[in-house]
Amino acid sequence: MVHVIDIAEPSDPRLDDYRDLNSSDRRPDLPEGKGLVIAEGVLVAQRMLASRFSPISLLGVDRRLGELSEDLTDIDVPFYRTSAEVMAEVVGFHLNRGVLAAAHRPPMLDLEDVLRSARTVAILEGVNDHENIGSMFRNAAGLGADAILFGAACADPLYRRAVRVSMGHVLRVPFARVPDWPRGLNILRDRGFQLISLTPNPAAVPLAKAMTGGKVAVLLGAEGPGLTEHAMRATDVRARIPMAPGTDSLNVATAAAMAFYERVRTAP
Repeated sequence: MVHVIDIAEPSDPRLDDYRDLNSSDRRPDLPEGKGLVIAEGVLVAQRMLASRFSPISLLGVDRRLGELSEDLTDIDVPFYRTSAEVMAEVVGFHLNRGVLAAAHRPPMLDLEDVLRSARTVAILEGVNDHENIGSMFRNAAGLGADAILFGAACADPLYRRAVRVSMGHVLRVPFARVPDWPRGLNILRDRGFQLISLTPNPAAVPLAKAMTGGKVAVLLGAEGPGLTEHAMRATDVRARIPMAPGTDSLNVATAAAMAFYERVRTAP
C-alpha cells in the first residue's frame, strides 16, 4: 500500500524529483538530467499508474490523495502529502491539479515490436512543439491509431507539457524512433505499410482517395515548413486535406486527427 509521508518544508530533499519544473536548465524531466517522466493531475497520474511507466513517488495535497486512493491500493511507493503552498514553492508555479507523479524513463520501445500488430501509425518529422505532440497522442488514442513514430528533429514526447496535453495518452500509445531517417521508412514498407505524406500542395491526391493500403503510415511535418522533400520522396503517395478557399493548411495535430478519422472511416 502507498506510504503517506507528510512534508511541511519545501526544502525537504525528498521532493527534489519535483523541484524547479519550470526551469529550463534544472528540470528533472530532462533526459540528460534525472530522466524522469512527470504526470500532472489525477487523470494523468491514473494513466501513469496503469502504464509501463511505473511511478517512484507521488506529491500532492490531501484531497488528491483521497481521489487516488483506489488506484494506489497496490502501489508500494511514497505519497508525499503537503500543502498547495509548499507544492508551488517546490515546483516553481501554482499547480491547480494538486498532484504529481514521477517515474523513471524506461527504454525506448523497439520499432519492430511496435509495428508487429499495428495497422495505422503516424510518423513525425521536425515536429518540435510539445503541445502539438501531446495533442497528437490524444488524437491517436481517441481515434484508434496504433502508434506514433519519430523521424528527425522532433521534440521530446515525455516532456511534462506533452504528457499533460496528451491527457496521459503518451504513456499508453506506443511510440518508437525510425532509424536512419528517412531511409528507415523502408522498414515500414517491407512490412506492408502504405506510406502517405501529407502536404498542402494542390497537386497532391485528396486524402480520402489516397488511403488504399491495409496498413497505413501517415507522415506529418512541422508547422510552417512541413515535410522535407527528401522525406516525401521516400513515400508512396502525397496526399492533401481539401481546404476552404483562402487557407492552405491545418495545425499538424488537427491534420493528424483528420487522417486518423479518415482511416477509421475507410479502413478495410
